Amino acid sequence: MPLYEALKQVEAEEMDLVEVAPDAQPPVCRMMDYGKFRYEQKKKSHGPKKHSVFEIKEVKMGSCIDPHDVEHKVRNIR
Repeated sequence: MPLYEALKQVEAEEMDLVEVAPDAQPPVCRMMDYGKFRYEQKKKSHGPKKHSVFEIKEVKMGSCIDPHDVEHKVRNIR
């Protein structure tokens, strides 16, 4: 689409016209909210949060535990 049409459409929708591939023939542009795009890129650049801390849990059993109680604890562990 011609540049003047694209600019009219972008103004009507209150968005920004961003050049995505300047080396392409013809150059490729995209309609987007540039402020939101920059915010998301900045958020991605920080990387994912490290929530991969594993916690080891223990189960205590006495020597005189009933077989049914052992099965119950095994089900809870799984």
